[in-house]
Amino acid sequence: MGNTVFSKILRKEIPADIVHEDELCIALRDINPQAPTHLLIIPRQEIAGIDGIEDADAALVGHLFVVARDLARKLGLEESGYRLVINTGADAGQTVFHLHVHLLGGRTLTWPPG
Repeated sequence: MGNTVFSKILRKEIPADIVHEDELCIALRDINPQAPTHLLIIPRQEIAGIDGIEDADAALVGHLFVVARDLARKLGLEESGYRLVINTGADAGQTVFHLHVHLLGGRTLTWPPG
């Protein structure tokens, strides 16, 4: 496994506020939240970003979205709404090159985002 901050969290080398964990992924609270609810859903499998997804990873990627949906429901965000974001590449704002889905909610989110 690589040496990104997410790899270190997955190996339990650094602490994180983990709110979900299963055999395919973990979800944790972002340390620099951009909304009242800001979670990161991170696959255990190391994939640098969207461009690194293989056809064989379709079930894993789908699982990340199911987990995001379930967490949004658990946190009561389904009625007011929430946003899922995946940044791909430096120009898009990706700073950790390990695929992850941002789940943001708990306030009105504007568009365009940045």
